[in-house]
Amino acid sequence: MDKIRLLIVDDHPVVRDGLRGMLERQPDFEVVGEAGDGKEAVDSAERLRPDIVLMDLRMPVMDGVAALGEIKTRQPQIQVLVLTTYDSDADILPAIEAGAAGYLLKDSSRGDLYDGIRAAARGETVLAPAVAARLVDRMRMPAEDQLSNRELEVLQLVAEGASNSDIAAQLHISQATVKSHLVNIFGKLAVSDRTAAVTAALRKGILSLEQ
Repeated sequence: MDKIRLLIVDDHPVVRDGLRGMLERQPDFEVVGEAGDGKEAVDSAERLRPDIVLMDLRMPVMDGVAALGEIKTRQPQIQVLVLTTYDSDADILPAIEAGAAGYLLKDSSRGDLYDGIRAAARGETVLAPAVAARLVDRMRMPAEDQLSNRELEVLQLVAEGASNSDIAAQLHISQATVKSHLVNIFGKLAVSDRTAAVTAALRKGILSLEQ
């Protein structure tokens, strides 16, 4: 039986070492490489052609979602399985829309991780129970409460204390566009200011302040 070739992507060396040691004990897994940031992940995937990329999300140089999208654009046959600590809508939705084969949390059991990798290699979708529950809850939300990916990005930056000019610079949009997004966010969340929007988003579970 051919082994499942794995590329581990995480900015913490200790995490990479732990995953490598754990995964290499499985007879049907072969860890072919590691990467410490999103850009390195894209380059390594191009060079090594793994079957599965285990992708963290928040990393330097290029984040996991951007790297995921780049890998899927260049090599759509590679399955990218997100493995992260973050389970907010602001993290889950962009990853799924970028083409992730699945989304697992780092507190998953070893068995669930092994099963998830094997399922992703078969072309199946893999979701941690908490992630699946969030997606179901989001589908049940009234349409007017659903924020777009760009609105989620704007609100995340607002929650981190960014000004309109900061947001415009980071997202490469105009300040007028930022204001337009904020007006839409306020309307969808039925609030009138930035603080109330962040509070409402946290209460609804569509925003995370974890770093």
